[in-house]
Amino acid sequence: MSDIPEGTPKPEQLAQIRYKPPRRGWMDKPVELKKGTYCYSARSKFMEYLNLPNAREWNPTEGDWKLPADWKQTILDGMRERLTRFRSFRLFMDICVRCGACADKCHFFIGSGDPKNMPVLRAELLRSVYRNDFTAAGKILGRIAGARELTVDVLKEWYYYFYQCTECRRCSVYCPYGIDTAEITMLGRELLNLVGLNIGWTIEPCANCFRTGNHLGVQPHGFKDSIDFAVDELEEITGVRVEAPINKKGAEILFIAPSADYFASPHYYTLLGYLALFHEIGLDYTWSTYASEGGNFGLFTSHEMIKRLNAKMYAEAKRLGVKWILGGECGHMWRVVHQYMDTMNGPADFLEQPVSPVTGTRFENAKSTKMVHITEFTSDLIKNNKLKLDPSRNDHWRTTFHDSCNPARALGLFEEPRYVIKSVCNNFFEMPPNTIREHTFCCGSGAGLGNDENFEMRMRGGLPRANAVKYVNEKHDVNILLCICAIDKATLPVLMQYWVPGVEVGGIHEMVANALVMKGETKRETDMRGQPLNNAEEKEHV
Repeated sequence: MSDIPEGTPKPEQLAQIRYKPPRRGWMDKPVELKKGTYCYSARSKFMEYLNLPNAREWNPTEGDWKLPADWKQTILDGMRERLTRFRSFRLFMDICVRCGACADKCHFFIGSGDPKNMPVLRAELLRSVYRNDFTAAGKILGRIAGARELTVDVLKEWYYYFYQCTECRRCSVYCPYGIDTAEITMLGRELLNLVGLNIGWTIEPCANCFRTGNHLGVQPHGFKDSIDFAVDELEEITGVRVEAPINKKGAEILFIAPSADYFASPHYYTLLGYLALFHEIGLDYTWSTYASEGGNFGLFTSHEMIKRLNAKMYAEAKRLGVKWILGGECGHMWRVVHQYMDTMNGPADFLEQPVSPVTGTRFENAKSTKMVHITEFTSDLIKNNKLKLDPSRNDHWRTTFHDSCNPARALGLFEEPRYVIKSVCNNFFEMPPNTIREHTFCCGSGAGLGNDENFEMRMRGGLPRANAVKYVNEKHDVNILLCICAIDKATLPVLMQYWVPGVEVGGIHEMVANALVMKGETKRETDMRGQPLNNAEEKEHV
């Protein structure tokens, strides 16, 4: 387990979970920042770049968090302003009856047994302060009404537990009142943001997006080098030289992918799939060095940050004069675009409603956002017989599919990814029904929590997903877990390494590239990863 930090408990130790609640009430148990279960603080230089409040160097394990003198009033004022601005916030604070329907639905509670990781109780951390300062019952009855004063200890509790929530929204599927606990987490983080309590793995990517247009801080020439390298490698594999236009004005389509696709593994093989597909259908498209990131870590920071980061995609579409936007295999890009973009950034009226230049299909669901998901686009191509495919080229893979939380629960992308997989792979096996589609379990590392210092909690949070993969691995010999999210591709490999050794992780368009029979290609010897194909005697396709 080379990627497992030293000192991490063994899987058999982590699997020993105690669900019995403590004798003391939850308000009486102070938070303990245990190594491996919390995130490091954001660096001051990144906070300053974003002009965020109270930028300084601080350590969550130290007693003094270097809060501003008026921190309490700042948070209460921020809560009051958001209660007025967001009707949903006040509703979510008032209507929960603590029925517990969500309690066992959270992957972090399942993996840790900590009652404060029940969605209902995590929300209660914020709701108790709301009752104390904003309700008559709380002011009169105090603790009897579930109210408590906002103190430094409460603030530390917020920091610990609101960063043990990946905003996956699985709990909201089961709430009989429709409470979206992820929105409560978002607002809790936003209030922490007002006094400078941020984590490094959300603020640094946001700062990089402002500096270079992507989370990784890749400069324009570095971006071009990565794309050029992929073009060269694809030619080595297929014998076909493709074009990958960058900053091309007047192209029909702007393509935006997560930055990990051109920088990280196994994301890179998905990038090869994009390039092969676009070449084969003759797509008039362009990449952008400015909008070189589809992801939006503002979703994990504040509503204002969501808006600021989302703006670059549409600004670049306008500058380049494209008709519409095609988006790659990314997760939170799609929740932001389809749930927040119209309200925050305004309708993209300068773009056209997306129409496939290959099939003529009009994407009605993208009428407002002017942006189509790559699996919608590719499934339409396959349905209209526009691609020549040889699924046997993927016979060395026995696949299953992880419904990434944001495209699944926020966008409803359930069938299109499966349609593509089944069209390019002969071996596909579903995980149990209560772990997929709208019931899907999170990777356990989203929302900025996919860092090494938080490794034990990541493995705990990922346990339910890993158990479902283990089931199909043992029953059907599944050896690759496919997904359409950059964070999943970054964090699921080590989760598999820890809980289900031998299972790889990949993207759907990696499988598409393997199966795609390209005009003028040479005999395929390997897949996109350089692994020999099962059929050594494969005939050349003409």
